[in-house]
Amino acid sequence: MKLTVEDLRVFASVAAERSFSRAARKLHRTQPAVSQAIRRLETSAGERLIDRSTRDGRLTDAGEVLLDCARRTSQILDEAMTAVAELRDVRKGRVVIGANEAGVHALLPLVGEFRERHSGVMVEVRRIHSRQMAEEVLLRRLDFGVLTFSPQDPELLSVPLVTDELVLLVRPGDPLAKRRQISLVDIGRETVIAHNDPSPARDRVLRMYQQKHASLNIRLALPSLDGIKRAVELGLGVAILPRRCAASEIATGHLVEVRVPELRTPRQVRLVHRRSGAASHAAQAFLDSARALQKPRTYGSARATRATSS
Repeated sequence: MKLTVEDLRVFASVAAERSFSRAARKLHRTQPAVSQAIRRLETSAGERLIDRSTRDGRLTDAGEVLLDCARRTSQILDEAMTAVAELRDVRKGRVVIGANEAGVHALLPLVGEFRERHSGVMVEVRRIHSRQMAEEVLLRRLDFGVLTFSPQDPELLSVPLVTDELVLLVRPGDPLAKRRQISLVDIGRETVIAHNDPSPARDRVLRMYQQKHASLNIRLALPSLDGIKRAVELGLGVAILPRRCAASEIATGHLVEVRVPELRTPRQVRLVHRRSGAASHAAQAFLDSARALQKPRTYGSARATRATSS
């Protein structure tokens, strides 16, 4: 016969009350039910646990040993139930999100709002290439992915986060800073600073130059957006980036944006998630926060339209 947690709790109550009848009243059970639980434990242990020859229900040596185990077992069980409750109430947990470097800029406002309500949840953002994002979400290695396009897999859905556009970034003293807009052909004559990681935005720009049978004069490739922006500030060249990635530098005057009409098609940045399958309480709360922001923030494009969930 195996020990059960419930029988251990009955035993702990009898030991605390020093009485079968008082323990029964406290546990809202009958006295025979309490006596049966103690007998089951004694049968399993092969030892008497309570000295019935005494009036105060004194424990035997075996009873003292088992009482210590019963208390620790009850404490562990209570801790486990508390931990589960904290997950259910989104006081703890973890949300894992995949994003490339540019996608993080669109994600952070949502993370900020989520953490105002669920500060105990760990939010982990992993750097994942856009081409791998759908697979990583489907394989449950990620709760969410950030993409600038709607995934084609029917098992994936998405929620819009922001609408953005590509712009040319130049330093304030550059002659181009005085222009309101510039063409792709004109940009091709400039020294261009690019990210050395492939991305949908970079691929799109390169395709447009191929279609125009023109070339892009990339002379410096850097591994980070911050490095690219700093290089532009230093006058090492110009860069084509999503406007959201340089919003603060544009606002403070450290960089100047020049509109490129050929690139002004608004792009929706989307939070991708699985259509079905159990999600953690923390992940579901994060998705609810994203859905609450259905009207996406717009960076720079007055013509951006309101997006809806795919």
